[in-house]
Amino acid sequence: MYLRYTSAGYLMISPGDDCRQIVDAMLATGYDEEFCVALDFSPGFVARLMEAGFLVMSADISNPEENEEPAYVLLPKLHLVRSALFFENLHIKKSIRRFLNRYELRPDADFEFILDRCVRVHGADWLTPPLVESIKKIREAALPDTPPAAGALPAVHAYPTSFALYRNGILVAGEFGVIAQRVYTSYSGYYDEPNAGTVQLILATRYLQAQGFTFFDLGMPLEYKTDLGAVDITPEQFVELFRNRK
Repeated sequence: MYLRYTSAGYLMISPGDDCRQIVDAMLATGYDEEFCVALDFSPGFVARLMEAGFLVMSADISNPEENEEPAYVLLPKLHLVRSALFFENLHIKKSIRRFLNRYELRPDADFEFILDRCVRVHGADWLTPPLVESIKKIREAALPDTPPAAGALPAVHAYPTSFALYRNGILVAGEFGVIAQRVYTSYSGYYDEPNAGTVQLILATRYLQAQGFTFFDLGMPLEYKTDLGAVDITPEQFVELFRNRK
């Protein structure tokens, strides 16, 4: 396959490319950047990137000091080091255990609210308007005409979903991400009270395990993820696990 690069050395991906083959080529050539570049925000293309194992981000590359109009690019990311939480490794600190029963986790609930709230809390540096719109359209296209049974998720190739955490009927934390293959990849989250974010991650991990997922993809390694039992894996390890449908 013919690979195209920007002048800065970033791999270009277009809607006509086989995204899975792009991943194979990145591994085979030792591509040492985490990001690729794409210019198409169409939902079908973004979904295929997700299905290939990319965590899809974006950016505005215009210069506001020059009063330029926004110029958005897509940044498909294949982490050089990925944080993966395998369910048997979940570690729950004693200080957190007493909080677990105070909350209710609602899978696949309040999706648009949680996505929009993540943008408000963290800003639109990478969750740009065209990417947010594309994610919403992917989910809308994947939703069945008849609502799934409680706890069930639509059987599609790439499905944006959410986890909402409630206490006493009030939404206090949430995160959204993407299901592809049998892996859930976390994209962003927020919390409104102490410990709620950690509880949400723990309860989401338990839910994914009960639903037969392979592992919880946490993206970029961070200390709080390691504290939960996540380990660092290579891109090769991630792709092998991601493609394992068993």
